[in-house]
Amino acid sequence: MKNMTLKNIASACKGIYHGSVQQEEVEVTSITTDSRKIQEDCLFIAIRGARSDGHDYIESAMKQGAACVISEKELEDTTYPYIKVESSLEAIKEIALFYRSQLSVKVIGITGSVGKTSTKETVASVLSEKYRVLKTLGNFNNELGLPLTIFRLREEDEVAVLEMGISDFGEMHRLSRIAKPDICIMTNIGICHLENLKTRDGILKAKSEIFDFMNPNGQIIVNGDDDKLITVRDVNGVKPLHFGMDSSFDVWADNVCSVGLKGTKCTIHTIKGSFEVLIPIPGKHMVHNAMAATLAGIILGLDTAQIQAGIEKLEALSGRNNILFGKKYTLIDDCYNANPVSMRASIDVLCDADTRKVAILGDMGELGQDEKKLHYELGEYVGKSAVDILLCVGELSKEMEAGFLTVRRPQSSQEQTVFHYDTVEELLADVDNRLLLGDSVLVKASHFMKFEQIVKALQDGETN
Repeated sequence: MKNMTLKNIASACKGIYHGSVQQEEVEVTSITTDSRKIQEDCLFIAIRGARSDGHDYIESAMKQGAACVISEKELEDTTYPYIKVESSLEAIKEIALFYRSQLSVKVIGITGSVGKTSTKETVASVLSEKYRVLKTLGNFNNELGLPLTIFRLREEDEVAVLEMGISDFGEMHRLSRIAKPDICIMTNIGICHLENLKTRDGILKAKSEIFDFMNPNGQIIVNGDDDKLITVRDVNGVKPLHFGMDSSFDVWADNVCSVGLKGTKCTIHTIKGSFEVLIPIPGKHMVHNAMAATLAGIILGLDTAQIQAGIEKLEALSGRNNILFGKKYTLIDDCYNANPVSMRASIDVLCDADTRKVAILGDMGELGQDEKKLHYELGEYVGKSAVDILLCVGELSKEMEAGFLTVRRPQSSQEQTVFHYDTVEELLADVDNRLLLGDSVLVKASHFMKFEQIVKALQDGETN
């Protein structure tokens, strides 16, 4: 890792180095907080977590070949070097800031209420047509995850596509300080994290902190179809570029056509010309992700053929609108997380299926004082849709059931109905009684509901 000697690391995090002068010049090969991922000559940072304390694994990490450890504790009678700090979490952020400054990589920061991960994947897929790209893995998008992602960068990487997630004011400011994005992409302003941010205006304000440490010569890309983002007009002299369905935007799309669960076709128009593309993940919301990636590609010098190829090579992630063909059912695995906006988008995807449509939905978290109302309104949305059966799980989903029952479409058959279950286990014990061979089934809830159990059971055909 470029310039990541123990001496520089200690200086960056304002830690106290303990060890020989010769060892100070050792350059670490990687940085981790996970004792199971120790590599030769790595730096192990001991973090106190809710369920375990990394300090308990220091000896093991050193025996496995770590070059040094960062510790909040004094380590007595050690034969290996360590750096004593007040806070390991703060040390991680300061070290990441130093390391980021050593690299000439272009950084794209992506934020928004919905679609951060799918946009990140689309942008990375497009830019990989021309550059060596590193992207955020999994949910490594917060004040611990972002530094760990930056630590994965190497000198040969040309572009970093970083997802940046928050739940409160000030967090994005700190993330931006570390990432120092050259391009900022904002997907939308929805209604998640309302417990802390209160309103959509609060969400916009918090997420706009991404601009605080943006490259002064950088670019801003925003969704022009979002009523809040369209108000972002000038940021320190930088005028945003817009994507959306309006032909006045910098990149816009038309001829949008669903091809069922195979994806969505559209025509994307740019200053470099227009091109037709098949986005291989279903859902019309994916068109916006493709347009955001198109703008990023244009800024970084890709031509339309490269952009089209990158979009069409896009692959779904587990738990993110991933189409799975099980032994009995076609599954839309979108169980990683949920909020009212993403729920509606996934229901729309389900409604593109050409078989009987079943929605298995669970509670959504972090919605604040309006959580019951938002679940009720989601139930109304499902009831007005082409969904045949709603199976809902969880305490808040009782409101979803109530909303569904008040507005479900006129009965053309006896099939459009709803069933509520208190737990995932109760659902799994009954689900085979509700599903038919060949059904298309959406599985979606907030992550704490652990709906991945449902996906696995339905895919394996072993539900009870």
